[in-house]
Amino acid sequence: MKTFAEVIEYLYARLPMFTRDGATAINPDVDKTLVLCEALGNPQQQFKSIHIAGTNGKGSSSHMLASVLAASGLKTGLYTSPHLVDFRERIRIDGEMIPQQEVVDFVQSHLDLIEEVKPSFFEVTVALAFQYFAKAQVDIAVIEVGLGGRLDSTNIIQPEISLITNIGMDHMNILGDTLAEIAAEKAGIIKPQTPVVISERQEEIESVFKAKAASEGAPLVFASDRYRLVDWTRQTDGLQVVLEDKETSVQKSWLLDLAGSYQQKNIIGVMCVLDALKAKGYALNDEQIAYGLSHVQEATGLRGRWQTLSTDPWIICDTGHNEDGIREVLNNLASLSYSKLHIIFGAMRDKDLSHILPQLPKDAQYYFAAPDMPRAMPVDQLQAMALTFDLHGQGYASISEAFLAAKAAVKEGELLFIGGSTFVVADVLTNHF
Repeated sequence: MKTFAEVIEYLYARLPMFTRDGATAINPDVDKTLVLCEALGNPQQQFKSIHIAGTNGKGSSSHMLASVLAASGLKTGLYTSPHLVDFRERIRIDGEMIPQQEVVDFVQSHLDLIEEVKPSFFEVTVALAFQYFAKAQVDIAVIEVGLGGRLDSTNIIQPEISLITNIGMDHMNILGDTLAEIAAEKAGIIKPQTPVVISERQEEIESVFKAKAASEGAPLVFASDRYRLVDWTRQTDGLQVVLEDKETSVQKSWLLDLAGSYQQKNIIGVMCVLDALKAKGYALNDEQIAYGLSHVQEATGLRGRWQTLSTDPWIICDTGHNEDGIREVLNNLASLSYSKLHIIFGAMRDKDLSHILPQLPKDAQYYFAAPDMPRAMPVDQLQAMALTFDLHGQGYASISEAFLAAKAAVKEGELLFIGGSTFVVADVLTNHF
C-alpha cells in the first residue's frame, strides 16, 4: 500500500466498520484502543482535550468549540465522526484536514500492529488522531464520542472538561431501551474531579448525571441553570441568539453561522464550557468567541447541519437521523415559507422508524432511496413502511437517481429537503456538490 486510496480501501475492507456493518463492528470495551495507544507511546496523554458526548448536538457543539478555540489563538485539534465526503474530515487541526501522507505513513508504519490487534475501523482512526495531535503538539483537542460514551474508543482521555448534549432514543440496540439507560452510557465520559457540563436539562434523566458526577467528585453544571435563551431569530447569515447570564443578568447577542434552530440548545452548553475553560486560565475574550461562533463552517469545514445547498432550486439538507433530530428538522421546516415540499429520504435498517415516520409531513412529495451500504434499509421496504403512515412517493435505485428526479421536479417557490440519514446527505454532497 503506497497511496492514500489504497490505504483507505484497506481500512474500509479489512476492519469492521459501524457505518457499514452496524453493531457487529463495535468492540464492547476500550481494550484494543488502549493496546494500540500504548504501542504508540500513549499519545492521548500528551495533549489537553475536551470530551463531548450526546445523542444530538455533539457534532455541532464540537465544531463550535473548535472554531472558538482556534479563533482565540490556540492550536486546536478536532476529532469527529462519521465523515461525509472525505475520510480526513474526521481529523483536523485548526480546520485543516490531516494530510493524506500522514494517514499513509501511519498505516504503513503500524500495519503489523493493526493486523495483530485486529481493531475496528473506528479504533484505528482514534489512535491515528491521537498520535497526530500529539505529534503536532496541539494546545487542545476537541474529541467527539463516536457512539455512547462509557465504552467508546475515545474514552481513554483525561479531558479538561466533559460536555454532554441532548439525550434521545437512538442506537437502542446498543445503548439501551430507555432514556435512563442511554444517559448512563453517555455519563460514562464523566471523569474524577473533572468539570462536566450538561447542555439540556431533561428532568427524567438528570438524576443519572448527578449520581455519576457525585460518585466521581466531578463539578456538574446544567447549562440552563447558568444561561437563559432570551430570543433567537434566523438571519440570512445564520442564527442570532440572545443569552442572559442568570448570575449577573447581563445579556449578550451572538451570531451563529449554523442556522438550524436546534443550535439554540447547543449554544448554552458551549458557553458553559467556555466559562469553565476561562476558570482554568484559558484566555478567551468576547471578540474571539463572537468570531469563532460566526465562522464555524469556514473554520472547521462543518457541513450538513441545516445547510442550504442551492437557492435555485431551493435545496436544504440536514443530517438529523433519529426521533429528536427529525423533530428539530421539522421545526426548522415549519419556520420557512414554500408552496410545496419535496423530500429525499433514506434510512438505516437498525433505526426505529416507528417513531420517525409518523412525524413526517403527509402532504410532501417523497423520493425514497437507500445509501449504498449493507446497513441501509432497502428502498422497497422503506417505501412500504412509509405508506403505512400515509407518506407517498416514488422509490429509486440510488440516492443520486432520487436527487436528479427531485431536482428536476422542484419548481420556483418550492423546497427540496434531503435527509433521514447522515449517509443520504453524504451521498448527495459527494456526487452533486
